[in-house]
Amino acid sequence: MTNPQALTTVERGSRAWTRETIDDPTTWYYTLSPDCLAALDAFVERQRSHLQPATDVRVRVSELADCGECLQPVLPALESGRGFAIIDRVPLDRYTADEATLIYWAIGQLLGIPTGQDRIGTLLYDVRDTGQSVTQGARFSVTNAESSFHIDGTMGPDLPDLLGLLCLNGAKSGGESQFISAYALHNDLLENDPDALQTLYRTFFFDRRSQQEDGELPYLSAPVFRWDGSELHIRYLHYYTQVGHERAGQPLTAAQQHALAAVEDRLERPDLRVEFTLQPGQMIFWNNHWLLHNRTAFEDYPEVERRRHLKRLWLRQRAS
Repeated sequence: MTNPQALTTVERGSRAWTRETIDDPTTWYYTLSPDCLAALDAFVERQRSHLQPATDVRVRVSELADCGECLQPVLPALESGRGFAIIDRVPLDRYTADEATLIYWAIGQLLGIPTGQDRIGTLLYDVRDTGQSVTQGARFSVTNAESSFHIDGTMGPDLPDLLGLLCLNGAKSGGESQFISAYALHNDLLENDPDALQTLYRTFFFDRRSQQEDGELPYLSAPVFRWDGSELHIRYLHYYTQVGHERAGQPLTAAQQHALAAVEDRLERPDLRVEFTLQPGQMIFWNNHWLLHNRTAFEDYPEVERRRHLKRLWLRQRAS
């Protein structure tokens, strides 16, 4: 590869995991300590006297210092480790859904700075099936369809650094979480299809899902892979790329079709991914620069109050 801004060596570190090389699943979970849970109890009790939306609450690190201590290993895991961390858990039997969401909002602020997830600046986003269709312009997050492996925020110029989910209700069946390291994907392409990898460092078009501002184009141009000298970045959602090229009036070239097919072939491989089901009360945070995620299709309960419901955060990393 001749692109000077491309990663040209195989990554051997902990970020480039496969199913066989990732650390033991028991290490993916970070338990909220009794002192942290007590601090959260006091935090929620203080907020009960203030009738305000959760997103209006700004958290002082000092008031949740005990939580900060038990969350201390999380950021290194997100930034230079496996890329994701499951926080176990908010005791939903002690809190209403709104109070659990407030706790999640507070913990998110200990890890990063919440940022808007759509053109109106939604900070806490409801992930649940609303009956909409992706083919009619909806985002995968409001359907029960499999999302396919992707990075969040592909429709915008600035990708969020970290993502978070709080599970309030799980699905009746399906809805498993899956992750693939873009470093492992990149390694495989570098060793077995370097021409496809070179193409992925060039410009593609991504559909903006109607999230563009007035006067902006309905598609975005960007490479799939980008290397900043210290970290790999990927921008990927196959369907959005297909629609983006249609909107741009630029059919995918033979090289681009081959490159995307090479990615899709690898995303189907079980040896590259891990899978688990997020349980009610559990939170997960992950690196949105190089960790591809997928949510499998799911079937919901017929009762509205039991239907799958998660809360999503997009976070910016604080300057070091």
